[in-house]
Amino acid sequence: MSVPTRKRRWLTICAVTASAALVALPAGAAPGPDGGRPFGARALAQLAASRAQSTGGITPKVTAQDSDGGNESDEIAEGADQYAEARTSPGVVAPGAYGAAWSSLNNLPSTGGSWRNVTDLPYNSDDPRYRDFDSNSSGGAGNVTGRLAAMAADDDGYVYAGSAGGGVWRSRSGGGHWEPISDRLSSQSTGALALDGSGRLWLGTGEANTNADAYLGSGVYVLTDAHHGTFSARSRVGGDELESTTIHQLRFGGGKVWAATSEGVWSHSTKTLGGAWKLEFAPNPGYLPGGSLASDPSAPYKNLANDIAIDPKDPSKVVLAVGWRSGDDYNGFYTKVRGAWTRITSGLGDLPSDADNVGNVTFARSADGSRYYAIDQSPEQLNSNPDSGLEGVYVTKSGSPFGPWTKIADYKQLAADGSALTSSGYMPGVQAWYNQFLTVDPANAQHVYAGLEEVYETRDGGGTWSTVGPYWNFGFPCWSIDPAKQTGDCNATTHSDQHGVAIGRYHGRSYVYVGNDGGAYRRPLDGAQDSSGHATDWTSLNDGTIDTLQYYSVGIGKDLAHGGVSVTGGLQDNGQSILRSDDKVMGSDFGGDGGDTLTDPANGCDIAEEYVYLAVQITQNCAVNDGSWVDDASKVTSYNVAPADNATSEARFIAPLAADMKNSSTWIAGGRHVWVQTHGYAIRSGSEWTSVYDLGAGRTATAVAASGGKVYAAWCGPCNNQGFARGISVGNADGTGWHDVTLPVDATVPNRYLSGFAVDPKNADHVYLEVNGFSRHWTEGPGAGVGHVFESKDGGTTWTDISTNLPDVPTDSAVVTADGGLAVATDLGVVYRAPGRTTWQRVGRLPAVAVLQLKLSPDGGTLYAATHGRGIYTIKVRDCG
Repeated sequence: MSVPTRKRRWLTICAVTASAALVALPAGAAPGPDGGRPFGARALAQLAASRAQSTGGITPKVTAQDSDGGNESDEIAEGADQYAEARTSPGVVAPGAYGAAWSSLNNLPSTGGSWRNVTDLPYNSDDPRYRDFDSNSSGGAGNVTGRLAAMAADDDGYVYAGSAGGGVWRSRSGGGHWEPISDRLSSQSTGALALDGSGRLWLGTGEANTNADAYLGSGVYVLTDAHHGTFSARSRVGGDELESTTIHQLRFGGGKVWAATSEGVWSHSTKTLGGAWKLEFAPNPGYLPGGSLASDPSAPYKNLANDIAIDPKDPSKVVLAVGWRSGDDYNGFYTKVRGAWTRITSGLGDLPSDADNVGNVTFARSADGSRYYAIDQSPEQLNSNPDSGLEGVYVTKSGSPFGPWTKIADYKQLAADGSALTSSGYMPGVQAWYNQFLTVDPANAQHVYAGLEEVYETRDGGGTWSTVGPYWNFGFPCWSIDPAKQTGDCNATTHSDQHGVAIGRYHGRSYVYVGNDGGAYRRPLDGAQDSSGHATDWTSLNDGTIDTLQYYSVGIGKDLAHGGVSVTGGLQDNGQSILRSDDKVMGSDFGGDGGDTLTDPANGCDIAEEYVYLAVQITQNCAVNDGSWVDDASKVTSYNVAPADNATSEARFIAPLAADMKNSSTWIAGGRHVWVQTHGYAIRSGSEWTSVYDLGAGRTATAVAASGGKVYAAWCGPCNNQGFARGISVGNADGTGWHDVTLPVDATVPNRYLSGFAVDPKNADHVYLEVNGFSRHWTEGPGAGVGHVFESKDGGTTWTDISTNLPDVPTDSAVVTADGGLAVATDLGVVYRAPGRTTWQRVGRLPAVAVLQLKLSPDGGTLYAATHGRGIYTIKVRDCG
């Protein structure tokens, strides 16, 4: 197995909620794709040949091969870069941009009608109907939803789940039967959830895992009646000090709540909720807002705090864990010495204190105060070790966060204790900068749960470990693709990539609750294990009442077998969902990350699904398969048809894909080149694509559209803040007439990311352009410009700004309705301009959620919105006017 070459890239944090600032930063190693088959890390692990001994030098209890070279961690990093580029380039966005946009959106007049959620039902990632070659079905994760960043639970059966972009949800029944409780907030991104000693629920907004779509927040809120109340703007603690930050942890001690944020460590009284937050410590205060270096591009990464450890015997003694995951001089542990925060340079035992080996850190304390535990991610390991970024798991038996600390696990030990991640290039902790949780059984100080990509458990204080929640079951001897079973003879596991954990009681029994990229799961706290150390008793809590699915795209086509329509869409780390018209449960017919989607309006089982980097998979039967392809390759019914830019890494992470509006058999795909294929859903090979135009070295397509053979392609290159450039190319699907449109910087169309086209179905020369990012009022970059929606009536030669009263917010997609209306998807909802009008209205009332794509139903009468955090919604077009 080859390991991808590691090299340094640029990475960005993205913020897509109200009161957010967008910024760019240098990251750790993040190589591009290895050019192999894109679903290798997910589906090809099923192949019998992959069950051979791993190449990583580990002798695990069971082995599994990662046929993709273990590059999912790199995909997360690269996705972070590119998702944020769309909203930041060509500069840094000032705090308050989203807050102003949210206020502006709420002041718009609203259309009639209301949105209907069509994905608020169970989504079974192991649906036995869809066990084709490119599916993850039978991996063992069961019912899933979108990423959960934080969990909390009490002893009365109440469970709280904080999602990445879809708000906070409450269950009154030990998990399941969820209800949203933060929809009135301007930020739907969760960084931390915590219950204090009096039963109040504290919410820190702004997800802090620095992922592609980790959104900044609007502060900390408290819910006094956690069992019945809902969060509101009035429940915010303090003032606006923590707006436009991420909040990694909330900790309590000495009558204070401590917040580890992206702008240092802050504290506030837990008794008096008014008044400002106090800045306790910022290692580089000059980079904070208002500081002399606040405009420096690296400013947002100079004061990152990860956790706070409070001495249980003396709450005045506190240890702060601060630092950027990829390393900085300020990384380390700090405590107060004679009234001044001072770096701890020695005396911690095995726990490192040097800046190179202190990165993302999580603490956990035992209820009796006898022990502290910690997970430490190492910048040095992240930047130099292709297998893992984990420095280790540690314990101090003194009960004091000052140690001495003893290492009780490293990545090699965890890999050998029942892990599914035993291959070089992808081993436990490879995403420790992204995946971390830690908790201690309140009744047993030696019983600990740790979360990285998988869930690990020790019952003897770290002497031995079990992988109770393996990444998946592929490759284990118990696994088979048998459609009569969920995951062969293996027990169900959790979804991968762990972020949040809580322990609570329901009907007198204690449970551990975990939140990850697939939602919420629970098992008895003292649950059972099989001979491999895998838990036998995980239950998915994603019953369909919680919909935090993070869609990039949506596709709709007639359901010829059942009537009505089929709805499909690509998702962050949850593949491609498919919902047939008579379904009570959604299935997953493609695995991995789901990108753009094409669905034949005349046949909803004709689907093209993009993975990442323009890796396109095709099916003409909805990828219905009983798994017999494992023994007979001719039974495969989905096919890899990626254009050549996939193999050369010359396409965006989520690359544009479109069908000609007048001919569904003509497809356009964009990477460095504009690709065309004319075989429609009968395509079977990537060689059937033809390059009709080379956008140029270093340029990649950001949007494509076609109607009647006329093709529009938008591009960027460079796409980051280092010399950002953008443009539009226009030509014909047969390769003739191609040319670059002249778009001078500061003239007509802003020098920002061009995110979409909407072509008038009656006139191919009449086209609308959507522009992402913020106006120059918020963006400190050359040529940022003003508008977000532009119109051309001459095939793209000249453009007119038609934004008028549109909120100053990134726009992502648009569609032209049959009567000439224009619906536009933004980072905060959907707006509409009626035929013959010049001003905009807000469509319905969605929460503050990013809508990344709009599509019309085959009959044109229904608008579908793919939201990145709250599933797929529909509204009748007639209700938009």
